[in-house]
Amino acid sequence: MGAGPSAEGEREPLLVPAQPETNIQPAYSRVYGRRWLVLAIFSLLGFMQGMVWNTWGPIQNSARHAYGFANTDIAVLVLWGPIGYTPWLLFMWLMDKKGLRVSLLLSAFFMVAGSALRSVPLPNLQLKRWLIHGGQLLNGLAGPTIMSAGPLLSTTWFAPDQRATATAVASLVSYLGAAASFLIGPLVVPAPNDTQALYSTIDWDVNHIRDRIQLVLYAEFAMIAVLFAAVLLYFPSRPPVPPSVAAASQRLSYRSSICRLLSNLRFLMIALAYSVPTGVVAGWSGVLDMILTPAKVSQVDAGWIGFWSIVGGCVFGVAMARFADSIRGMLKLILVLMMAGASLAATWFTLTCLTRLTHLPSTAATLYTSCILVGIFINSSVPIFLELFIETVYPVPEGITCGVVTFLSNLFTGLLLFFLTFYFTELSWLNWCLTGSCLFSLLLILLFRESYDRLYLDVFVSV
Repeated sequence: MGAGPSAEGEREPLLVPAQPETNIQPAYSRVYGRRWLVLAIFSLLGFMQGMVWNTWGPIQNSARHAYGFANTDIAVLVLWGPIGYTPWLLFMWLMDKKGLRVSLLLSAFFMVAGSALRSVPLPNLQLKRWLIHGGQLLNGLAGPTIMSAGPLLSTTWFAPDQRATATAVASLVSYLGAAASFLIGPLVVPAPNDTQALYSTIDWDVNHIRDRIQLVLYAEFAMIAVLFAAVLLYFPSRPPVPPSVAAASQRLSYRSSICRLLSNLRFLMIALAYSVPTGVVAGWSGVLDMILTPAKVSQVDAGWIGFWSIVGGCVFGVAMARFADSIRGMLKLILVLMMAGASLAATWFTLTCLTRLTHLPSTAATLYTSCILVGIFINSSVPIFLELFIETVYPVPEGITCGVVTFLSNLFTGLLLFFLTFYFTELSWLNWCLTGSCLFSLLLILLFRESYDRLYLDVFVSV
């Protein structure tokens, strides 16, 4: 209608997209080859922390025979792991303020001190039992950093298309340590019913079992000492240049992060979906030998079942994390499939153990298969859950977010083991708790509304 050309200001859009709350500062990003060394050191520490935590469950018959432990003692030895998580707020504050190096050094020191305390050779069995309990508690104090810092490490050192994979490795290797104890313990330490037929006196049998347990304790102490030296010599908190926009963005303060997490109903929903089944399965697997003993499964066979259930979960978890890296925005669907499989497998295992009532075939093959499937589905869901937590509450720091959810997981483990100290004569209720926790988690995931705030920042915001 005869209007002249528009001015420069008139061509500005009427609706200007809101700027992200985060303060993005780097001019470029870069990934370093040394990130794999950092991941390896952290993962090996997690491996040893998991191995020390699960030392006594797979050899509970031998430990009772050699040191005079009762069933309640075995449950308490496993319980020290969740108890060590009690000061988790202090460890999360330390990680947020001082960085990953200081936090990991402190955790490695606790592990060295605890493993050294357990391996002190003493003829006084009462004092020896106290030292073992003290060592397990110190190892448990390393848990808040070891179990929570994996996503922080992956964000700090790895590019967006490698983060889920790095999180899977960092968070699942500690499970491999627990799996290794299922294998190493029964193979190195003979069970009483296997050795009494070979030797003429029970006293010699007790001393032999005690010596073999001591050998395991010495070996674990030596490996942890080497890893502590490695962290002391080289473990930087962060690379010189961040690998992504999200890694360089400004995060919320410690107090603001805690307040936001506790007031976010979506986060609390998915946190319960994670912590209930993982907490229950951790306590359940820690006393798997006790659960399978009524089914006439030997200590060695129970160790192999626990070993393959955890190893399968770790391998499948890394594979699913790699799949999540390549096809982004599918975390909820992956978790629905995993927890549906876990619910079916847990129900199968529970009904198989009640063969007198259900008349289902209770064979070694069915027990092996159902138990291993439970471990595969639940353990492999851990890195997917952790990545979904970070996406949901970004820009809350990764260490604080994962610290809250792993505390909740350890809380449920502790509650399960606490009740076990009172109700240990008949253990079928543990299997029902496992089944119920998987169904509860599946329901919460189906109701959860997912979002990917961190992924949006990395994909759509130019560095």
